[in-house]
Amino acid sequence: MPNTRPNSGAGPHLALIAVQIFFATWPIVGKLALRTLPAVALVGLRVAGASLVLLLLARISGNLLPIERQDWPLLVVSSALGLILNQWLFVKGLSITTAINTSLLSTSIPVSTLVIGMFLGTDRTTWRRMLGIALAAAGVLYLIGPGRSDFSSATRVGDLLIVANSLCYGAYIAVSKDLVGKYNSLTVITWIFIIGSVATIPPGLISLSQIQLSNVSWKVWIEVAYIIVLPTAITYYLNAWALARVPPSTVAVYIYLQPLIAFVVAPIVLGETLGARALISSLLIFVGVFIVTRSRRRPDIDETKILESI
Repeated sequence: MPNTRPNSGAGPHLALIAVQIFFATWPIVGKLALRTLPAVALVGLRVAGASLVLLLLARISGNLLPIERQDWPLLVVSSALGLILNQWLFVKGLSITTAINTSLLSTSIPVSTLVIGMFLGTDRTTWRRMLGIALAAAGVLYLIGPGRSDFSSATRVGDLLIVANSLCYGAYIAVSKDLVGKYNSLTVITWIFIIGSVATIPPGLISLSQIQLSNVSWKVWIEVAYIIVLPTAITYYLNAWALARVPPSTVAVYIYLQPLIAFVVAPIVLGETLGARALISSLLIFVGVFIVTRSRRRPDIDETKILESI
């Protein structure tokens, strides 16, 4: 990742807003595609398409570097956590919960990253951070807790899968930071997708073969193309472009736009209901994540990766 260059213009901020719009609309468009396509098939299509787009971008920009032999085990682990398990848990969870819950629970990724980092000894524990973690965890538990009466058991399982997805991605950030520090971000992301395609494309093809493709409308294929190009490939490019011009801490702040956008769009597109429980949960999670991220002394290590959601 290039060094941050001062830039007072609106360009980087407009790019970051676009990144969050694309990320926030991914669960919504994904819910539409999942009405026709199985979750495993959608994962396979997304990884395959994004791998091709990222490989093309890396080749054109000349940023696809070879990975040294001793770094391959860590790269494989990073791909397993950050892409393979991440996507299977995310898309399966999305298929049985709401887009609003998905966007809201995904904001716990910074806290998950800190928890994993403290467990691995790569991040420090402070009372302020523990307070932030407790508040964010309270928000998650309030949303998915057994005492709620307005959510079905099936939705609760989906919420838990999204939480597991956030933990996997937090672990990915914690274990892959050395790779990203050694190689440029586009190189690491491209190789992670290439490795992930080995595990996700074959099951995706098998799953896809079990449905009648003639029954898949052109609207569904447009939705799949949107998921591949915008919430995946283009967001990585815009994110990297903005990170070269504004501090990583500025980039991290924009993650809070995701659930807010979902709160507005999901009821219109999907007819989902935004209840008081989701609002209270969002407040707890936002405050907790804000406290955790604002207290970090080394934002260039982890905050840079928060928005590189797969």
